[in-house]
Amino acid sequence: MIDHLKILLQYLLPKHLLSRLVGRLAAMEGGNLTQYLIRLFIRRYQVNMSEALHPDPAHYASFNDFFTRPLSPDARPLVTAPETLAMPVDGAISQLAPIQQGRIIQAKGHDYSARTLLGGDKTLAAPFMGGDFATIYLAPKDYHRIHMPLDGTLRTMVYVPGELFSVNPLTASRVPGLFARNERVVCIFDTQVGPMALVLVGATIVASIETTWAGTITPPVGKRIQRWDYAPETAPRLNKGDEMGRFKLGSTVVCLFAPDRVTLSAELTPGTPTRMGTEFGRINPQ
Repeated sequence: MIDHLKILLQYLLPKHLLSRLVGRLAAMEGGNLTQYLIRLFIRRYQVNMSEALHPDPAHYASFNDFFTRPLSPDARPLVTAPETLAMPVDGAISQLAPIQQGRIIQAKGHDYSARTLLGGDKTLAAPFMGGDFATIYLAPKDYHRIHMPLDGTLRTMVYVPGELFSVNPLTASRVPGLFARNERVVCIFDTQVGPMALVLVGATIVASIETTWAGTITPPVGKRIQRWDYAPETAPRLNKGDEMGRFKLGSTVVCLFAPDRVTLSAELTPGTPTRMGTEFGRINPQ
């Protein structure tokens, strides 16, 4: 009954308005009030500040500064073997499986269209049909910067407007097509294993989605899909382990790969904790 009420409230609440209001508050430099809220959040979610580049909460002038805090250089060692993929984020595996008949598993009894996730463009989605995906959920306590699993050159970025449902496990198990109906930023990279998609999914209270090459993508909120295509000679190029984006408050990343190009780690199953930089999978020999 309580779970049903939680889901019902998400349908009824003005999620965009609430999220943007929280975003403004999180950006404020509120002095003692900001410090109180940061310390309260650390205690509530048991955030490990010893990993942060600046472990003292007093260093952060705003809640957003704290939430997107960088880690110390040695906090996340990166797998260096050339045949390995690096885990892009801290969090937990939500789902990981092949993309079958163009569908991606969301939770038991729920799946959604890969084409819809990527913004509806059939040509953009076609290379991923029959490939592999991994969905990773970032909880409030996690490090909220997103990094590259392998070297890549950005080809296309798409902003897809949508809802802002929570993306926690309960909502994923109850709201059909959750990740393909929430607001999101789709990034398509050309890599040594063919195209790779990193989809940054927004959620309730997520104040902002940013990329390292374009800054803040949302807000403001748009009503139409927006697309940016990058010429190869001027496109952003990122190496394995480089930061590519960040969330202000927690959300989800969906990674898509082309068929038969990678083997994602067999140790990763739904619920498995993830740490950025650890082994995500391996490149298949060609």
